[in-house]
Amino acid sequence: MEEQMLVLEKFEEAAEIVKQVTLETKLIFSEFLSAQTGNRVYLKPENMQFTGAYKVRGAYYKMSTLSEEERQKGLITASAGNHAQGVAYAAKRYGAKATIVMPTTTPLMKVNRTKSYGAEVVLYGDVYDEACAKAYELADEHGYTFIHPFDDLAVATGQGTIAMEIVKELPLVDYILVPIGGGGLATGVSVLAKLLNPKIKVIGVEPAGANCMQASLAADKVTTLPKVNTIADGTAVKTPGSKLFPYIKENLDDIITVEDKELVVAFLDMVENHKMVVENSGLLTVAALKHLEVEDKKVVSILSGGNMDVITMSSVVQQGLIMRDRIFTVSVLLPDKPGELCRVSGVIADNDGNVIKLEHNQFVSINRNAAVELRITMEAFGTEHKNQIIAALEKGGYQPRLMPTVI
Repeated sequence: MEEQMLVLEKFEEAAEIVKQVTLETKLIFSEFLSAQTGNRVYLKPENMQFTGAYKVRGAYYKMSTLSEEERQKGLITASAGNHAQGVAYAAKRYGAKATIVMPTTTPLMKVNRTKSYGAEVVLYGDVYDEACAKAYELADEHGYTFIHPFDDLAVATGQGTIAMEIVKELPLVDYILVPIGGGGLATGVSVLAKLLNPKIKVIGVEPAGANCMQASLAADKVTTLPKVNTIADGTAVKTPGSKLFPYIKENLDDIITVEDKELVVAFLDMVENHKMVVENSGLLTVAALKHLEVEDKKVVSILSGGNMDVITMSSVVQQGLIMRDRIFTVSVLLPDKPGELCRVSGVIADNDGNVIKLEHNQFVSINRNAAVELRITMEAFGTEHKNQIIAALEKGGYQPRLMPTVI
């Protein structure tokens, strides 16, 4: 049946079917991102779906194309989390058993959410590709029906329903930015967008540390990366889909790669300006806005998911604050005598700095009367305020040195 997929009739069919398991994710106009980029930026918040991601679309539509016999054999897939939840949720709706193989590095929240839908979870391998190989092995052993997370034309058709919703709501959209892991979402969105309006530009966005699709397009063949290294776990894929690759070549207009540090800043932007939690893979399209060399265009960034565990969230927030100079550490040398600590604190307080942590080291010099080291970690409003505090310390007779911040 796959050869009939990725045509307008099937996209229309899928759009009706996925309504059974999706919430309406209307576009959100972002004044903040629009002002930053000079475009009219809209967000497609798939992080607000039941399962926290768009993946339920492809999983549910794929299951609708299976026979009852295929479903009752039991379903199996491999996923870093979002497809896992999509398959588990869809299987529950169809009354079928689901087994999900997830990398051992999958955030605990994604594992627990997948289990909560009644699926059996098997943790295996460090990356998706290793988990996928294990899933195929289990499928052969037990006769399960395998549902590929991306390299399946029915799954890609289900994912592409996002494009239909975007175009219905914003008919004159100029650019759609879409995250790429294996390529299922990018395939569905780019094919349908071009069918609806060939003038729409669809730009794929990959983590710089897992740019398998970009490498494949450059080589003009499906290419496997030797390794992947990114905090965007949902798109940490070594090999893109071979069935999808021809469609990507034909319909995707460009690929932008994003460094992990850009995702950290994008996370803060979304939390502070839109009060939304978006996982690192979903933030790819937000970070990519600054690399899009156009102005006065209507741009939609697809936020593919919001499944982020609290520990990862905490780490990203801390790193984001450090990168934005809202938390920083300085080292100063001062005589080891009463009142010196109070004097330094006074300088910081007079300049509206807020001390978070102090480390007093008396053994930095063999002559304690000459100098002891004081490391001060403090909060600031940003780079300008940080520089103001440092200048005030210098004026007070200290020689502050910036140090790595460890919270």
